Amino acid sequence: MNSLINAIWSQYLKVHQGQIESFIEKPHETQTAQLKTILKTARNTEWGLRYQFDSITTKEEWKQRVPIREYDLFKNDINRMMQGETDILWPGRVKYFAKSSGTTADKSKFIPITNENHKDCHTKGSWRLVAKLYENLENPKIVEGKSILLVGSLNKDLKEYPGSIIGDVSAVILQRTSKFALPFISPSLDINLIPNFEEKLELIAINCLNEDIRMIAGTPTWAMVLFKKLLEITGKQNIQEIWPNIQAFVHGAVSFVPYRKPFETFFPNPGMSFMETYNASEGYFAVQNDFGHDDMLLLLDNGVYYEFIPMSEWEKEFPETKLLHEVEVGKNYAMVITTNSGLYRYKIGDTIQFTSTSPYKIKITGRVKQFINVFGEELMVANTDEALAKTSKEFNVLVRDYTAAPIFLNTTSKGGHEWVIEFEKPPEDAEAFANVLDDNLKKLNSDYEAKRYKGLAMERLKLHIAPSGTFMKWLKNRNKIGAQQKVPRLSNERNNIEEIIKLIS
Repeated sequence: MNSLINAIWSQYLKVHQGQIESFIEKPHETQTAQLKTILKTARNTEWGLRYQFDSITTKEEWKQRVPIREYDLFKNDINRMMQGETDILWPGRVKYFAKSSGTTADKSKFIPITNENHKDCHTKGSWRLVAKLYENLENPKIVEGKSILLVGSLNKDLKEYPGSIIGDVSAVILQRTSKFALPFISPSLDINLIPNFEEKLELIAINCLNEDIRMIAGTPTWAMVLFKKLLEITGKQNIQEIWPNIQAFVHGAVSFVPYRKPFETFFPNPGMSFMETYNASEGYFAVQNDFGHDDMLLLLDNGVYYEFIPMSEWEKEFPETKLLHEVEVGKNYAMVITTNSGLYRYKIGDTIQFTSTSPYKIKITGRVKQFINVFGEELMVANTDEALAKTSKEFNVLVRDYTAAPIFLNTTSKGGHEWVIEFEKPPEDAEAFANVLDDNLKKLNSDYEAKRYKGLAMERLKLHIAPSGTFMKWLKNRNKIGAQQKVPRLSNERNNIEEIIKLIS
């Protein structure tokens, strides 16, 4: 019976493959259609009337009329929506909101998930992912067993937001998943939506031990916690001894580069694939379409209209954006989105690079507010992830988490960078590790290399090795334990790193 379901499933996925081929062939027409649909749908909302959506006929008019905004300039209207007001950013009452800890002045931000956004962005993106997964696997049999989805939690019946449902985007989407899909997901919905993430992982480990798990999806950080629990409970050497039929781990939220080696120890046997996806609270943006390459296909028919801010414009009050046909391969851009959740020219905070423009494929390089550029070194998360992965391989060590920040110049010393790394297995010689890491950063970033030349502008990086559990403790102290919570890799300020160093000392 399961093999028949798998065969039917495989045939249905061809519909999504056809839709993907369609937007690859006509990317600009597809994007124009997305913008037109959003403007037409929202024309009678408060924002639609304010900016006269119904009279916008060109992309240039769109850019001139509607300013680029960050979350802080949306939050008052979103708060009104959460309290039940209608027709503000999107027609009617919006009941669902994704809670995120993204780059904002507030502790959390709340992103509307409209019915259209749920169906035509997040759900459609999930189908795109599965279609590409089946296309890449040699003998896909995902639905012949079950999948584990490491999701967050939901809050209902909140007094300050009556009638609104708020939670991690993964939990919001799972809670609204078709009942026909639930038999293929393990464990049950009530366990998946438990608020306490540590308790949830414990129950997932216990309840899924004897299931035929074929796929796991979640952030690498929390998946590693689950895998360790499973190995402790069973005494097995790796996860494939527990689930011999597993075929894929689908990951997102953070770069997989530093995690690849630890995951290869959890899954040492052939037949396991790792697939990246770009699924944020604000939308489902990209999926890895070719497992032979580590970039992702930008989804152009998902209820999202894209613009891109070149790095030279990031700090400007009124930055100029590039449209899809204007982007260049290899340059860093901050992404701006207009979506069917009622976000208009919203600066999401992520930075990407295009690896191809035919089709349009991207890599996530970091966050607009997660880079170090105190001395002109323009160090991005993509650089530090790759340098750390290369150095860890050379020293045969495994990294759990890390963060880095600048050491500022003063009258008696030069500046530089300070790192805190928590290892699964630390290097025997920390100074040698720091030297090689510094050298690898030079090889990957010419600006860093120039500033490090003979130590004239920057000293070699300073390294702290954190005891096991340091970053988890730091997240707990900040009340950021959850499916989408993650350690910020880089910062131009020292607030985070000083808190973490204080924990170490």
